[in-house]
Amino acid sequence: MDFAGSDDHRILGDAIDALMRDFPDDYWMKKDRAHEFPWEFYNAFAAAGFLGLIVPEEYGGAGLGLAEGALVLSRVAGSGGALSAATSVHVSLFGMTPVIKFGSEEMKQKYLPPLVAGDLHVCFGVTEPDAGTDTTSIKTTAVRDGDHYVIDGRKVWTSKAEQSQKCLLLVRTTPLEQCRKKTDGMTLFLADIQNPAVTIRPIPKMGREAVGSCEVFYDGLRVHESDRVGEEGRGFHYLLDGLNAERILVASEAIAVGRRAIDKAAQYAKERVVFNRPIGMNQGVQFPLADSLARLEAADLVTQKALWQYDQGLPCGDLANMAKYLATEAAFDACDRAVQTHGGYGYAAEYHVERYFRETRVWKIAPISQNFVLSYIAEKILGLPRSY
Repeated sequence: MDFAGSDDHRILGDAIDALMRDFPDDYWMKKDRAHEFPWEFYNAFAAAGFLGLIVPEEYGGAGLGLAEGALVLSRVAGSGGALSAATSVHVSLFGMTPVIKFGSEEMKQKYLPPLVAGDLHVCFGVTEPDAGTDTTSIKTTAVRDGDHYVIDGRKVWTSKAEQSQKCLLLVRTTPLEQCRKKTDGMTLFLADIQNPAVTIRPIPKMGREAVGSCEVFYDGLRVHESDRVGEEGRGFHYLLDGLNAERILVASEAIAVGRRAIDKAAQYAKERVVFNRPIGMNQGVQFPLADSLARLEAADLVTQKALWQYDQGLPCGDLANMAKYLATEAAFDACDRAVQTHGGYGYAAEYHVERYFRETRVWKIAPISQNFVLSYIAEKILGLPRSY
C-alpha cells in the first residue's frame, strides 16, 4: 500500500474539490429544508463526467476502480454535502455494477451510455417492510408470462425513486419453499418505475430530505425479459458481489463527513469566547474532538486496507465489514461532539453540524446495521455459533 497517493488521484481529488466549491453548506441546507432533489449538483457532476467513473470505456465511461469511486464520494460527502450529496449520485456512480458485470451486451449498450450522460436515473429496490435485512424472505414476485415477467409486491426505503426512470429491483421468481437454498430463486430486473402499475410514496424521515426515500408498490408491472440482469434465480448472488464494495464506499463517505464535523467544531472552538477565553483552551472541549479525530484516522486505515484488498482481487469481506462499522461509529460520534462543541448553536441549522449529525445517524442502521456487522465478526472471524 502506498499512502503517498498517485498524481492521477490528486488531479481527480482537486477536480472534485473545485466542483464542490460551487455547492457550499448553505446549498445543502436549503435543499434539505425544501425536500428538493439537488438537480444543479447532479447535472454538474454528470457534465464533468464523474458518473461514468467506473463504467467501462466502451460504454462511455472512464473504466476506473473502487479506489477512484471512494475518492470521489469521500470528497463529495466531506465537502459539507454529506449524505444528501453522496446519495444523490451513489447509485448512478456505483449501483449499476451488477449490470456492468452480469448484464447482457444489449442491456449494457442500451443503458450505460445514458447513465454516464446523466440522462438515465436509477434507484435500488431490495428492502421490504416485512423482510428488512432478511433479504431471502422478500415477497415481491415476478411471474413469467411469455417474453415478459409480471411483478407484484412492495419495496420500502427506495431512495431516489421519484427521480428515477429505472429501478434495479430484486424479486422472487421461485417461491422460497421450492428453493434448495434460501438464497436461490431471486432475480434482478432493471424495471421501469415511471409506470401506471407503480405507485411511489415518499417517507418523511429524520434527515437527508434532499434525497427522498420511498415506499414503492408494484401492481402487475410488466417487464420484458431483456431487462433481466443475468440469469433467472441468480439475483441474490449478483448483489453479494457488490456488498463489500458498498461497505467500503460508505466507510469512505462517513470518515469524510466526520472529519468535516471535527474541522467545523475546531474552528468554532478557536473563535467562541466564553469567560474571557476561547472555549478551545478547555480540555473538556479539546479531548472529545482529539479522540474523535484519532478514531476517524484509525477507521480510515482499516478502510484503506479493505480498499486495497478489493482492488487487488483479494478477499476483503472481513475488513469491509469492520471498516463500515468503525467508520460509521466514529463519524456519528464526531458529529455528536461537533454539535456539543457548538453548544446551543449546534442545534441551530445555521452552523450545519446538526445536519451532519442527523444524516450520519442512518449509517448505524443502513446499508447494514451495526449489530449485524458484529454478528458477522463473531461468526466468521471468531468462529462463534451463528446467532440468527
